[in-house]
This record gives sequence, structure tokens and C-alpha cells, in this order.
Amino acid sequence: MIKLKHIAILLAVFGVSAYGQHYTQYVNTFIGTTNFGTTNPGAIVPQGMVSVVPFNVTGSDDNKWDKDARWWSTPYSWDNKFLTGFSHVNLSGVGCPDLGVIMVMPTTGKVNASLKEFGSNMSAQKAEPGYYSCMLDKYGIKAQVTSTQRTGLSKFTFPKGQSNILIDLGNSLTNESGACLKVISNQEVEGSRMTGNFCYHGHSERPVYFVARFSKPATSFGAFKKMPPMKAEKDWSATSGKFKYYEEFLHPVAGDSIGAYFSFETEENEALMVQVGVSYVSIENARQNLDFESVGFDFERARREALQEWESVLSKVKVEGGTLDQKTVFYTALYHMNIHPNIINDVNGQYPMMESFGIGEVKGRDRYTVFSLWDTYRNFHPLMSLLYPEKQLDMVRSMVDMYKEGGWLPKWELNSKETYTMNGDPAFPVITDTYLRGLKDFDVQAAYEAMLKSATTPEKENKIRTNNDFYLRNGYVPFAEEYDNSVSIALELYLADWNLGVLAKELGKDEDYKRFDRQSKRYTNYFDKKGFKMLRPKKADGTFIQDFDPLQGKDFEPVHGFHEGTAWQYTFGIPHDIKGLIKLNGGGNKFTQKLQKVFEDGLFDMANEPDMHYPFLFNYVKGQEWRAQKETRRLIDTYFKNTPDGIPGNDDCGTMSAWVVYAMMGFYPVCPGDMNYTVTAPVFDKVTVELDDRFYSNTKLEIIKHEKEKKGFIKDIKWNEKSTHSFFINHHDMVKGGRLEVYLGR
Repeated sequence: MIKLKHIAILLAVFGVSAYGQHYTQYVNTFIGTTNFGTTNPGAIVPQGMVSVVPFNVTGSDDNKWDKDARWWSTPYSWDNKFLTGFSHVNLSGVGCPDLGVIMVMPTTGKVNASLKEFGSNMSAQKAEPGYYSCMLDKYGIKAQVTSTQRTGLSKFTFPKGQSNILIDLGNSLTNESGACLKVISNQEVEGSRMTGNFCYHGHSERPVYFVARFSKPATSFGAFKKMPPMKAEKDWSATSGKFKYYEEFLHPVAGDSIGAYFSFETEENEALMVQVGVSYVSIENARQNLDFESVGFDFERARREALQEWESVLSKVKVEGGTLDQKTVFYTALYHMNIHPNIINDVNGQYPMMESFGIGEVKGRDRYTVFSLWDTYRNFHPLMSLLYPEKQLDMVRSMVDMYKEGGWLPKWELNSKETYTMNGDPAFPVITDTYLRGLKDFDVQAAYEAMLKSATTPEKENKIRTNNDFYLRNGYVPFAEEYDNSVSIALELYLADWNLGVLAKELGKDEDYKRFDRQSKRYTNYFDKKGFKMLRPKKADGTFIQDFDPLQGKDFEPVHGFHEGTAWQYTFGIPHDIKGLIKLNGGGNKFTQKLQKVFEDGLFDMANEPDMHYPFLFNYVKGQEWRAQKETRRLIDTYFKNTPDGIPGNDDCGTMSAWVVYAMMGFYPVCPGDMNYTVTAPVFDKVTVELDDRFYSNTKLEIIKHEKEKKGFIKDIKWNEKSTHSFFINHHDMVKGGRLEVYLGR
């Protein structure tokens, strides 16, 4: 465990901001930067297209070169100190590598484009929302970065002598290669870089365009290119496999490892700045974004405005009581939730259309990207509907537009390309849940048409449900090979179909409702009543597989029938029919004993999504609700910390963060599409949610904890001063505003 005193940044984060802000002081952007959290401390504004992130996974302490850096899914890790630049388009909290491109790196002395040689150990790291800084020890350079929605601004304070700023288009996390650039003048360069192949599925190639400008003219400039290895090196012995430099080169350069350099004669402590504007449409749009959002190299203004944007977002929820660490965990989680999905449209409204290189345009709203839906449907989108309904509505509109453009709802979309990552049909619960929460201002008929198409199209023509034929005929996905995800796939489809049925009922389509509701209950196919009394993979002939081990799959090892988890982590994965699940498991007492075993025997995995609703399931058995409070609080205290390893595994685009935000407030949406929250003990004495009165009928929701004794359990729950006699409360009641009071005692 890294001690607090060993993390210099925390001292700065915990102090009151120089700009007089309040909630941003509780954000520690280094939480989740180890332990596979895959977050980063880079500068970004809420839902920003651009994030300026220290890129250090190509090496570590003592200049150790990491030849396997291309397998990393994050541009930054707290454990590594070897910096090779600041990337401008990045992902946060994901499990597969991509992006991490358009690198800016300051150096001194003779220009050198080799990563191993120009990289530097870094120290004195500091950060706050919208800002990051460090020292580059090799050069004595202080680096500071901030951002706007579509641009990054870097400020480098140099020593006296020759100072350089490199624009590196070769270094990245993406599995795609290929770039081009053109030096326009001694103060500007433009170009593009290919990205894509997220999770190595080979479907998400997309160029990203940029324009970079410098705060003063360079004394010398040019381009560089790594020369390819040659079979016959007689004439290439001086350059093969090395970088070739082109001085004052004003012509286009293309290749896999290319870049530009700008050199300056600097005085001691002279600051130089570079602005980078980005677009996924064109260089012209990148320049327009830069012109529109430029602050004229006023770094402090950009930093201040970024911090103010974050203050506005975080202040939607105000907490009172709790420790400093608890507040920091809470507000950092809320911060992480507002990174993805992020906007992809330019200031003129243009964006790359889904699954093509066509150009679309939005007016009066934003187009979003990075939909990690297998993760985020569970809690992130319901929480966005409550706290940030305007953003959630635009996200659903973006998803429906993707169907109109590409023919299918997104599954795991990245930069208007489908990556086909993870299982199921995860757009269904997001759309249904959003609509039922009262956010209906989107093309619901098109959304329903898209859902029906995915649910009923034969698998040969179906890009989402590739197991659909057998599933529709027999009600389950058969085990087909030594290691497959058959049970996990089916469980996701059952939940998707239940949500389709719920939406059908809401739209007056009763026959569709009956059909898909009936289909969603066919999970019983997998329940092994006579043997393990668990969900067990089943073959096409209707028999269960042999040699079944319900513990198989720990730590992401290959497993029969389940994806990223054991049978224990999926057996209670029927959130849409918990009453039926309890009955299937022999009633409340046996269900409770079995569920408690998951926690007592270390079978629960807080680091992954399939079982994250488990602790709240105790609330469905009368008299056992105290167990939900006990396990939820234990999980918060054990796995969510104010340290770099303070997220239990990938944040998954805000999903883990949404879990802890809900849990610390004291309520949770066990099933998307079900408008009932279940209640547990809040961490804080008081939580005030500022509701958006454009969408909801009141402006304030309060959750208050009355605690006579520490470590007590809930004795009473009151809604607007009346006892509820229930551990459940409806979303529509809560958004009318009022006071939820939770009384704890022994």
C-alpha cells in the first residue's frame, strides 16, 4: 500500500484550490492509476474529446524500456516514471488498448526522435481536475497541461539553451499504424494519425486529425521519419532503422513512425506553449476547433475555466459528514463518471457517421462516443439519468442515430465504429431504462424498431446476436467448445429481452411484451436442480456439460460457459426476475445462505460487473436486509480508497465509480428497466442531489442518515416523514423531490 505521505500530489489536491473552488478539492485524479484501474491524471474537461495525458507506459523507473507497452490499455500508470510525451486523445478505465495518439514531448539539446533516448524520468507530479504537471528530470523542464473540450494546451518551462518540442505520431497505444503531417510554418503543423483495432477485433479503424500551434516562432524546425529496414543495406547503412531528419521541410510526410520538431533558443525559465486542436472529421475542422476554443496561450485562464467546469458538474451532489478520504473517493468517482462517453462532434456540429466515413451533423445537442455498454448499462446510465439527464438524453439520441446510420444499435462503440466487444445486447437496457425514467425526447419508435430487429434477425444476418437461431428456438445458447461464453451470453440476452418487453408494454405493444417477457424467463434452462443447484453450461442436446467446476474462472482464467468470471459470479445474475431466482434456489432462507457463502468464501469479485449487484440482493429477503448493509459497507471500505490502487480493477468507463457513488449515497438500481431503487445505509450524514428542473418536478433530493450508534443497521426508513415499511423506493417518487431519512441503530 502506498502511504499518503509518499504521494506528493495528494497534498495539493486536498488543499483549497487557488481559484476558491470547493468540490474539486476532493478529487484525487491519481485514484485508479494502478491495480488495473486504468484511469489517468491527465487534463480533461467534462466529456471532453481531448485529454492531455502523461504517457509513461513505454518505460518505467531507471529508463527501463518496456517492449510490451503495446499491450497496455492505459497511457499512464502511477508505478512507471519514464515519460515519453503527452497524448491528446485517450481512453479512461478500459480493458483494451487504443488511442493514446498525437504526442507532444519537450526536450533540450540536439533533436533526437528515438523514444528510448528522448524519454525522461519524471517527478513532482501534481494534478487537479483539468490540470496536470510534473518535472522532467533529464532536462530540468517543468511540464504543465490543461484542456478545453476539443483542444489541449501545454506549457513547458525550459532551462537556458536549445529547447525542442516534438510532435510524435509514432508512439501510441493503438494497434493501428500510419500517419501523415505537414509543417505549415515555424509556428504550426497539421496532420492525422490512424487509430483502432480495440481489443484486437479489427473493426474500429478511424483517423484523428490535428493542428498544433506554438506560442512563438521556432528558430529551426523540420520533420523526422524512421527509415524502414532494408534487405540490401549497401546504400542505406547510415539510415536503415534509424530516424532521418528533414530540416525546414514544408512538404507532407507520411509513414508509421513520423513526427515534427520545433527548436527554440530559450532563456532560463522561459515558458513555451503549444496548442493542439483535434477533430475526427478533418484537418479543417481541427483548425476551426482550435480557433474557436483558443484562449490565446493564456494558460492560467484555460486551467481556471477547466476547473470551473468541473466544479459545476461535481456540485450537483453535495455531501456532508464522512471523512476526508470518503469524500475524496466519492467525488473522484463522480469525476471519473464524467469522462466517458465523451463528445465527438466538432464546434460546427460535424462528426464521423457510424460505420462509415460519411459526415453527420448535430444541431443544439452533442454527439457522444465511447459506449462501453456491457459495463455501463448496469448503473452508470441510470445514475446519469438522475444527476445529468440532459447528457443522458443526448447519449441515447446518439445511440439511436448510430442505428440509423449503421443499421444496428451499438454494442461497444468507439469513435463511430463498432468493436463487437463483450456479450449480449447491452443497448436495450440503456434505452428502456432512460425512457422509463421519464427522458422520452428521442426517437423511441426508431429505437424500438432497432431493438426488435436485433432480437429477431437470424444469426447469419445479425451483427449483434450471433447465436440467435438456437436461442430463439430453444431458449438458451448451447455450449459449443472447450471454453466458450455460452451461459454469459444467454444471461445478457435474457435481460435485454426483458427490457424489450418492458418497453413494448410501455408503448402498448402487448403481444411483443408477452413474447419477450416469456423469453426472458428461460434462464431456468441452465439451472442444475439435481446436481450443483447453480447455472451450468448445457449442450445442444439438452444435457449439462460434464467435469463442471463452479470455481473455474477465477482471475480471468479460461472457463466453461462463462465470460470473465466463475459460475458463482453469474448464478445470481438474473436481476429482472429475483423473485423467480429466489424460488428456484429453494426460498428465502436457502437463497440467503447461498448468497452469503459467496461473500464468506471469497467467491465475490468486486473488480468485475457480473456480480456487482449481489450485496443488494439480501434486501429481497425479509429480515435479511442487514446483510446488504454489512456487505456494502465492507466492500466500500475494502476496495475503494484514496490511493492510486483505490479502484478494484478497470473503472470501465465509470461503471465502478457509479457503483461506489450509489453505494455511498445509500441506494442502488439493481435492475435497469426497474424503477425501484433498493436502500442501504448511506456513508454520509447528508446527501443533497440538485435535480434538473427542466426534466424533474422539483430541484432537491435529500438523503439523511440518523445514526445513534456506529455500525448499527437500518431500523426505519422514512420518505417525506412517513415510514415506508420497505427497503425500496421508486425513482419517480424521488425525482419529485423530498427527503429520504434512514435511521440506524442496534
